[in-house]
Amino acid sequence: MTERTRRSASPVILLMLLLVASAVTAPVSLGRQPTKTAVAGIDIDSTTIPELQALMNRHRLTSVQLTQFYLHRIKKLNPALNAVITVNPSALAEARAADRARRNGDNRPLLGMPIIVKDNINTSGMPTTAGSWSLAGSSPADAFIIERLKAAGAIILAKANLSEWANFRSIPSSSGWSGIGGQTNMAYVLDRNPCGSSSGSAVAASADLAVAAVGTETDGSVVCPAGANALVGIKPTVGLLSREGIVPLSADQDTAGPMARNVTDAAVLLGAMTGVDPADPATAGQVAFSDYTQFLDASALAGARIGIWRDGTYIFDGTVVNADVAAIMDDTVASLTAAGATVVEVDLAIEDAYGPEFDALLCEFKSDLPAYFETYTGPGYPKTLQDVIDFNEANPDLEGPWNSEIFVLAEATGGRADPACVDARATADAIAEASINDTMAAFDLDAIVAPTNGPAWVTDPVNGDLGGDFSLFIGSSSPAAIAGYANVTVPAGYVDGALPIGVSFFAGAWDEPTLIGLAYAFEQATRVRFPPQFLPALE
Repeated sequence: MTERTRRSASPVILLMLLLVASAVTAPVSLGRQPTKTAVAGIDIDSTTIPELQALMNRHRLTSVQLTQFYLHRIKKLNPALNAVITVNPSALAEARAADRARRNGDNRPLLGMPIIVKDNINTSGMPTTAGSWSLAGSSPADAFIIERLKAAGAIILAKANLSEWANFRSIPSSSGWSGIGGQTNMAYVLDRNPCGSSSGSAVAASADLAVAAVGTETDGSVVCPAGANALVGIKPTVGLLSREGIVPLSADQDTAGPMARNVTDAAVLLGAMTGVDPADPATAGQVAFSDYTQFLDASALAGARIGIWRDGTYIFDGTVVNADVAAIMDDTVASLTAAGATVVEVDLAIEDAYGPEFDALLCEFKSDLPAYFETYTGPGYPKTLQDVIDFNEANPDLEGPWNSEIFVLAEATGGRADPACVDARATADAIAEASINDTMAAFDLDAIVAPTNGPAWVTDPVNGDLGGDFSLFIGSSSPAAIAGYANVTVPAGYVDGALPIGVSFFAGAWDEPTLIGLAYAFEQATRVRFPPQFLPALE
């Protein structure tokens, strides 16, 4: 899995973005499409968190009304979307408490806001399963970022479906599938794949099942589903958000990140989740802000220098993989220029990092997953990677028909203690960091922009993602993911008028303020997003 059929691209992106397994079922018909998103005369889909808070402060809206709206949407839409695994049974009680707190003068930034989080993030009162029946019922205490969200007043409304084990199990597989949750379907076109591990979080935010959502990424699993579902996704610098209490793939690349319908809400969520956590040493040196909305600047592109990365994302050997994505990138360049940015064409020397990245992730996964088991799961649950392999083989009715090939490859490594693992990680990191640092320095750039994703493919229950033809894959997540740097994706256009395409703004460590400003300016200049129409298929 270190080579692909026609072009080289990160095997991990394909396995992160695109893996995991069992029977994929056809989406349930929704009949008359539920496109109305009004509560008390307010269009919830287009209203930001600060605007919702202002409306609540003026007694135009309550948290109870908002929570009831989302619970109704989940009940109505989830049979077709499979975006949600578990609903918080205390959600309405927490909404009533939030309304009482507001009447008593509470003004926390997320007070009464229903948020959905990926089902690999520990959340008290609801199981944390990573989509696997082997963890069914496991209910550890809140992860650090969940504590932070609750401290900011958020209601954790539900747990989102995901690609089982963060897309690091099977070859082939279907993104968005888990044993417990089934196949997640995108809301724009129901037979299309939502992309990536945080697929349920993306579909939940896109389809207005919550105000916003939280996903996790190792390589592409926040930005690809965000791009494919017309969302803003922020993959933060590793260490900006604590990884404590999150089912891991690799501590070297893992991070949670916000997913929302606009840059404003993503910025609010990001600030609420930051904080130094003694249980996660990577947070000790973080350069963080509790309020990233201060960096929302509609004029941020004026005078900015932006590098456009095409080669290696959707142009290979001089051949354009998808003309529609190429056209959206041309429109993106025109919008950046019209907003006052100077745009230069760049290329990133990243391909030599893909093989070492995959090798490193295999051995890191073998060590990091059992460490989570040891800390957070009780008797009767897996304690080693081999335990999970054995569970899958013993329960093909629950965890089949896909295989555990990635697990087997990881189990065969020496884990983190293996010198080969250390060397692979050092090599991958050095190449990825240099690809961004050297390019930005050479062209004096504020950020690099590239397509986040290609058009969503038809979900294939036999051949897996992209029908097994990864020469069609379009993505740009690996440089920032491997380096541990910041990456923000924003909606940029649609293929066939229905399949969203995002563009990613990425730069160096702790560059979230700059990227949020640039992404917000682009969003305000283009305003391309529209809510999903729940089409059964495209002709």
